[in-house]
Formats: sequence, structure tokens, C-alpha cells
Amino acid sequence: MQIEQLNFHHLFYFWRVARAGHLTQVAAELHVSQSALSNQIRQLEDRLGEPLFERTGRRLVLTATGQLAMSYAENIFGLGQELLGRLQGRSEGLLRLRVGSVATLSRNYQENWIRPLLADPGVMLSLESGMLDDLLARLMQHQLDVVLANDTVAADPDRPLHCRFLGSQAISLVGPAAAWRGRTLRLPEDLGGLELAVPGARHALRGQFDALCLAAGVRPRLRAEVDDMAMLRLVARDSGWLTVLPEVVVQDELGAGVLVTVGRSTQLQENFYAITTLHRHRMERLEQLLAHAPALADERLARHGAAGTRPGRRRTAGEGAPNAS
Repeated sequence: MQIEQLNFHHLFYFWRVARAGHLTQVAAELHVSQSALSNQIRQLEDRLGEPLFERTGRRLVLTATGQLAMSYAENIFGLGQELLGRLQGRSEGLLRLRVGSVATLSRNYQENWIRPLLADPGVMLSLESGMLDDLLARLMQHQLDVVLANDTVAADPDRPLHCRFLGSQAISLVGPAAAWRGRTLRLPEDLGGLELAVPGARHALRGQFDALCLAAGVRPRLRAEVDDMAMLRLVARDSGWLTVLPEVVVQDELGAGVLVTVGRSTQLQENFYAITTLHRHRMERLEQLLAHAPALADERLARHGAAGTRPGRRRTAGEGAPNAS
């Protein structure tokens, strides 16, 4: 069989049905009859010489050959979607960069990461947030160019992804400047009974923090558990409680002197990753961001993170300077 004998229209119909698992919905979406849709897939099976589906109840289940064909179809039509996204930007004279970020990632960190593009008139940004699995599914379908996350992804031959480490930041304890300026606490040793706002259970940091408190025999009084870092920033700013978070989340409040750093722990780290597909079209501007993100993070942390540490203030045991923002 030669490549010119492969009917990509038939392959497209197969791809849509394989994703849905049945004919009815796809036939309605494509405005064709179920019999016509079934016939086109049958022609593809005849051309390939093997069945692609087997029926289980009302659902169509991929055969081994169907799974192989589906993996190639995902790349073929995913790249087609990527092409359309690129052309949409080019039609407006712009490079379109589509960035996803997990909902628990600091928006300040995301802004710092994309900051070099904000002054670039040749770039159009598309930004969205969500759950990691949903964002990775869109990435695999080439509907996103990169996903920013604070957790790595496991190797999976069925989901070929490249996970690049961007940097990390030690976690801090911050509090209102009026009450805590010039005071220090060890984290977690001095937290027993103190009112705290902490990252929610879905955040990668939470398990680390709970384990550290358990090992130290410390039981803080939790007043708020917040997954969304933008909301945790507001809680830290307005509640009067101490808050456990990466300093990048409250970099503006630290710089303005509204909040101060009360303690840090190098045993707690938030890591930052950029996740891309292995077979994506290379984009020069994205490659530059991936290559220079750690250096940019270091620079911003030096400018903002140090604001909570006043000259002459003596650090307590366990404190250390973060190495990225």
C-alpha cells in the first residue's frame, strides 16, 4: 500500500469515532448519516486489511490495529489543529503562543515567565488554567503549546511528553508587617497552635508541609486551606494570619512592605516545570522562554523575595534563600 492510497478523509472519520466510542454523536456532529459514516470506516478497514473496531454492547472498542491507527491519527490531526492555530496567528501578523497552567500555580510566577513576551508586538498570547490532566489532554491534541505545572508527570509511552525543570523555590512563612516585622519563627518547629493559612490538599506542597509538621510533632491551627494561589495571596494579605506559601505568590506585597517573611524552610520546595509534546513544531520564542526561565526567576526573586528580609535581621535555623521564583 502506497501513501497516496490512504484516504485521509476516511482516517478523519475513524479518528472522530474512536474518540467518541460510538457512531451516533459523531454522525450528528459531522452532519452525515450513521450508515455513511460506518461505510467510510469500513472502506478504511478494507484498505488497511484489518478491522479497527469490535462492538461491545453499544460501544465500539478499538482493536490492537485500531489502537495503532488511533495513535497515528492523533498526531496527524493534532498537528493539523496546531497548523490552524499557527495560521490564525500568522493571518493577523502574529505568533500565537498557547500556554496552559495548573490552577494551583502562582499567577505571579506565570506572569514572570511570560513577561519577556508582554512587550513583544509580534506575539499573541492565549492563557488558560485548569486541572493538570485536562491540560495535558489538550496538549496532546496540540491545542496548547506548553503547560506550566508545579508537579512532574510520569513517563508514559502512550503519552509522550517532555517535562523540563524550570526552577524551584523554598517555601516561606509570611505575615502582616505590623505584627511580625523583625520577628522570626522556625518552620515548622515554632508553628504549634499558631493560626495558619496553607495551600489546599491538591497543591503539591501540602503533602510536604503535613509530613514535616508530623515529623516535628507540631500541630498548627489551620484557619484556611486554599488551592488557588491568587486567593491564597488575598488571604495572606487581608486575614492577619501567618501563611505558608512560595514568596513569588506575594512578591508585590513583600516589595511594598505590606507583608514580611517570618521564616523559611529549605525542606519545603515548590518546583516549576514546563511540559511539551515530543513531536511539536519548534517555536523559537517558546524555546527562548524555556532556556532562560531559571535565570529570569532568580533575578525576580532577588528583587522581590528579599523584601521580607530586612538588613541586619538574623535568620533562624532552617532558613535559606530560595533559588528561583
